[in-house]
Amino acid sequence: MEQAQPKYVAFGSRLAGVPEVQTLGVKPNFNDYTQLEQQQIFDSSVILYPTLNYAQFFTTMGKRIFPSLETYLYADEKMKQTTLFYLLSIPHPKTRFYLQREFSRIEKDFAFPFIAKIPRASARGRGVYKINSSVDLEEYLLNTKIAYIQEYIPHERDLRVILINYEPVLAYWRKRADDNFRTNLYQGGEIDFNDIPLDVIPLAQKYARQCNFNDVGLDLLEYKGVWYLLEANMQYGRQGFKKKNMVLKEVIRQKLLDGSLLD
Repeated sequence: MEQAQPKYVAFGSRLAGVPEVQTLGVKPNFNDYTQLEQQQIFDSSVILYPTLNYAQFFTTMGKRIFPSLETYLYADEKMKQTTLFYLLSIPHPKTRFYLQREFSRIEKDFAFPFIAKIPRASARGRGVYKINSSVDLEEYLLNTKIAYIQEYIPHERDLRVILINYEPVLAYWRKRADDNFRTNLYQGGEIDFNDIPLDVIPLAQKYARQCNFNDVGLDLLEYKGVWYLLEANMQYGRQGFKKKNMVLKEVIRQKLLDGSLLD
């Protein structure tokens, strides 16, 4: 019997090996794809995981993609995310950006301790600092031309909710280690599935829809009765899935097969 041809085309490797998807890989020049591959791209009803570069082109062409263009545009962009959250009136810790000529204002606007981040490429807790003094601040400012400063909210844990096409597929607490202010798993944080506040899940869905982030891990923190959206993670890792004996690729595949990934 002749083997069925893949129904969908993908560029990124998220679904590599899934039989229903033809993963073409990412080539910098579109003409590097063969004539057959180009025809597959044009004929496909949706392009899966197109990467930021091609997501922009396909959106301009009016071709459907997954995940959304916004999911790519705001990935690893803390300043853009913060501005978007404020524009959408999504609760977010007090945050300001400062150019070098404005660095002297920081200590007037924020009381110690506060959080300072490298605006880009600070995933997994890297490039995130707790600033306890003027000496800490001076050291941080030596490493960046734009200061990203955020109020420090004391907490033992935050909640990560992973949503695929706006539907929750996994939620867990990230508990910080005793010797670290960060809850990131790569900084010694631990995963805890106990007592997940189910009433917060619809709130995460609402925020994801407002931002048009349809493949994302949202980090939320409760403080004085308010749930704050800390940030959106498009590379949300697989540790939580592994602890639940789930395979992310299979979760996405099943949603693709049952139609819920693209509805």
